[in-house]
Amino acid sequence: MDDSDSILIDDLKVSSYKIPTDLHEADGTISWDSTTMVLVEIKGGGKTGIGYTYGHEATGIIIEKTLKKLVLKKNAMNIESITSALIRAIRNNGNTGIAMMAVSAVDNALWDLKAKIFDVPLCSLLGQAKDEMLIYGSGGFTSYNDKQLENQLGGWASEGIRYVKMKIGTHPADDVSRVKKAREAIGKNTGLFVDANGAYTVKQALGKARSFAEYDVSWYEEPVTSDNLQGLCFIREHAPYKMNIAAGEYGYNLPYFDKMIHQGAVDILQADATRCGGISYYIKAGNLAEAYEIPFSSHCAPALHLHASVTLKNFYIGEYFYDHVRIEKMLFDGVMPSKNGCLVPDLQRAGVGLEFKHSDAEKYKI
Repeated sequence: MDDSDSILIDDLKVSSYKIPTDLHEADGTISWDSTTMVLVEIKGGGKTGIGYTYGHEATGIIIEKTLKKLVLKKNAMNIESITSALIRAIRNNGNTGIAMMAVSAVDNALWDLKAKIFDVPLCSLLGQAKDEMLIYGSGGFTSYNDKQLENQLGGWASEGIRYVKMKIGTHPADDVSRVKKAREAIGKNTGLFVDANGAYTVKQALGKARSFAEYDVSWYEEPVTSDNLQGLCFIREHAPYKMNIAAGEYGYNLPYFDKMIHQGAVDILQADATRCGGISYYIKAGNLAEAYEIPFSSHCAPALHLHASVTLKNFYIGEYFYDHVRIEKMLFDGVMPSKNGCLVPDLQRAGVGLEFKHSDAEKYKI
């Protein structure tokens, strides 16, 4: 493509929205009563691409003050070049955390824009490998009472979602009994996952693994902090053989994922396109996992991950996170409902298939 074929980016807008939770939510290490979404809208070629991340509103300031000027008037076709420039620009702020989440939101919008310019679904532009994205219902917060836990997980199972995940770790002494109640609520034919969000010590986590195995827990996420790769490896090597160790949601760059794999820390690698450099680096992380024959999984933001995930041959399952599902249904048109425990991309809609409902979101705007 020469300069005469360039489609220049005309504008970039960023806005932040703070949406209260419907109930107090907590996991093994933190609690919260609202979720902030930072939205990026990029215009070019008569189209508008949207991307977002879930994080502090300061993410939007980085986009506005540091990244925007590096996007304007650039060729919308050259996403790799643009995103690389953005990552260089945040060097002195660190290429992790809020700074990389800012890059991620912009990169996600660039991919949506490019697919809309070609008037094709993003999965078609990238090359589709799967027809659907298998999902697991994710919630079961430690702030829920037993009835709330049972109703949420059991409700997903009755809707045909074949796997569900619950939070553990806030009160370790209660975790085994809560897992037992969850198993009773979902029945024996629904897969049960647990997520400690790094709340346990290594020995504590291993002891819990043996107890959880009695209730057919097949996924044990972040039993210890994902910074402790040696500890994750130890747990993985000594946990019951049917129990997969999963982590990676706090990966912000490829070297992190590479270290996690080489340390032998996980059976399933997770990544989040709202954190790890957008769809560009989400796909690269998925390809890295494929090279080592490790199943790959998306973290949160299911509507955003759908199209990219079905282009990955080794993609296993996506997180259908309660809080984000609720927000995405509230604020976007085009969110696909679950069907037989899967999400299927709408091939009649261009890009990631989403349109932002500005009027509905206005009351949440920061």
